[in-house]
Amino acid sequence: MFDLSDLNPQQREAVTTVDGPVLILAGAGTGKTRVITHRIAWMLHRGVAPGNILAVTFTNKAAREMLGRVRQLVPARRSREGRETERPTMCTFHSLGVRILRRHIEKLGYKANFTIYDDTEQLGVVKRLLATLSERDIKAKPQDVLAALSRLRNAPPDAELPVTQDGMALARHLRRRYETALRAANAVDFDDLILLPIRLFRAHADALEECRARYRYVMVDEYQDTNGAQFELVRALAVEHRNLCVVGDDDQSIYGWRGAEIANLLDFERHFPEVKVVLLEQNYRSTNTILTAANHVIRNNPRRRGKNLWSRHGEGRKIRLVSCAHDEAEAQWVVDEIELGRMSRAIPWGQQAVLFRTNQQSRPMEAALRRARVRYRIVGGQSFFDRLEIRDFLAYLKMLHQPDDDASLLRIANVPARGLSDVTLERLLGASQERQCSVFAAMRHTDVQEGLAVRTREALQKFILWVEETRQRLESIQAGQPLGPWAEGVLTEVGYWDHLRKSERNLEAAENRIRNLKELIAALDGPEAATGGTGPDRLAEGLADMALDTDRSSSSEKHGDEVTLITMHSCKGLEFPHVYIVGLEEGLLPHTRAKEEGTLDEERRLFYVALTRAMQTLTLSHCEGRKRYGQALPAQPSSFLRELPPELVEHEDAAARKPVASDTGKSLFAGMRDRVAQMGP
Repeated sequence: MFDLSDLNPQQREAVTTVDGPVLILAGAGTGKTRVITHRIAWMLHRGVAPGNILAVTFTNKAAREMLGRVRQLVPARRSREGRETERPTMCTFHSLGVRILRRHIEKLGYKANFTIYDDTEQLGVVKRLLATLSERDIKAKPQDVLAALSRLRNAPPDAELPVTQDGMALARHLRRRYETALRAANAVDFDDLILLPIRLFRAHADALEECRARYRYVMVDEYQDTNGAQFELVRALAVEHRNLCVVGDDDQSIYGWRGAEIANLLDFERHFPEVKVVLLEQNYRSTNTILTAANHVIRNNPRRRGKNLWSRHGEGRKIRLVSCAHDEAEAQWVVDEIELGRMSRAIPWGQQAVLFRTNQQSRPMEAALRRARVRYRIVGGQSFFDRLEIRDFLAYLKMLHQPDDDASLLRIANVPARGLSDVTLERLLGASQERQCSVFAAMRHTDVQEGLAVRTREALQKFILWVEETRQRLESIQAGQPLGPWAEGVLTEVGYWDHLRKSERNLEAAENRIRNLKELIAALDGPEAATGGTGPDRLAEGLADMALDTDRSSSSEKHGDEVTLITMHSCKGLEFPHVYIVGLEEGLLPHTRAKEEGTLDEERRLFYVALTRAMQTLTLSHCEGRKRYGQALPAQPSSFLRELPPELVEHEDAAARKPVASDTGKSLFAGMRDRVAQMGP
């Protein structure tokens, strides 16, 4: 018998309700991941075929964690050879799109070996399109145009998009040209990974029926974060068999600015009227003081599904609300508190987090932490795949997989330097546009080569020959043979290892970059990599997986004892024993734009998410003045602070901090002495 004894009654109801539409309203910290994994395990226990189960998440990390937990609950089925025969599909929306397109994209007129453009490559396309316009027509940054393009393409046809959004007018003007440019390179972007399957399903009923027959039980995590296109994709898969389970919390919907539609969750009954709604309210993270405060705040939102979080962790300490003179004083006060907690109560740095509304607020906090020699990390720093060497290597692999990928080719054509200057590459790009072909095709044109200087022509011909020979070696790799030696050879042949060592003044920094590349090469033949198929097929699959693995970090980045600095938007899903939320002032939270754009409810949800990250203690702070653009300006406390229950809040003035009493000081230093003694000589 499958054991559900560690679940509470509401969790058990969510786990065992399998057939028909189910809406699980999972409040913050109520164990939704446990519910999802137990629900999948329950279906497997009841005889549902693993291949018929689809669970969609928003991050690869969540998908991997989900798979790992399910394997612990239900051992994988294996063949006589010991291989796992079949397992449930647990992936992101984008990974699901890739799975569908790998089988069917040729029906939409694309070649099977399509390339996935990441944000940087998409931005390059936008910049090239903007370069064709007159300066007076360009009234937005390329990044804003790209963001507007994404929102425009994902929105339902009847959606009312904000006219004031930077770049929206240009996005409407450039949309068709942008899509044509990607199509010409046989490339798709992340939005296409959702939009193209929808187009496929509308035009090819056989493809839709095949997917429906495979995915007979569909689950979607973080449903409140889905956009219009994602909703349409899910609905297409589940509308006939109706076995759709969505898990989410409207009170934690904080991504409306990037297209998330909270209405997908609030109006779920409109599309599935027979839905079973299960409410998860028992919180396993925070004290009741923290939860009661959060409940009071979020009740001020008019349109929401009622929830009342509670826990068995007791009442806990009151919430501290501290008033500071200015942002530098605020930062210093927080750092002093962090150090006081560490010295007097042995609270490690790693158990403490500082949350803020905007990235700019981290500057004074970082400065104060540095002065105090407190180790810290900023969540949301540089991604593994944003590193220079990783981007270069992926561009080489993409170009060798698909030479018509202009963005990748232009990135590495002269890296390391091989005699193809920027001027030469601009001429080659112009030649490709004149001939309406790819840059690589233009490179091979005899008349194009004849227009170049002798040394440049020889360098170009040598490069073309190397590309063709390297692609032939890739094609000779058979099923079961490793890709790693071929990939490492690419970097050796072009001199990239030496290029890294010469370009880095610091030898250790160069070795770190080399280790990053070796890690990526190893991933091509890692346990999650495909082993069947030819070299080109496996490279295509590996590139797709890497393009989608946006939340990956280097395995060498182990987080030790360090304070976490994090924005409120980045903290969802995380928890910390001791939380400081700084900068709670009008104009920061709620943000100035909230009143202009009518998003005050979302700002309140953001505050709610921040409050519910705290497990044991919660400290809030605001300033009487704050520097903006180098100028000191007066500040008013956030209106959200008035929504906290007064009886749960202790007010403090940072400037009136009393010196540590002698008895406290003695115990503090006694504690320090004991810990030093424990460390040994």
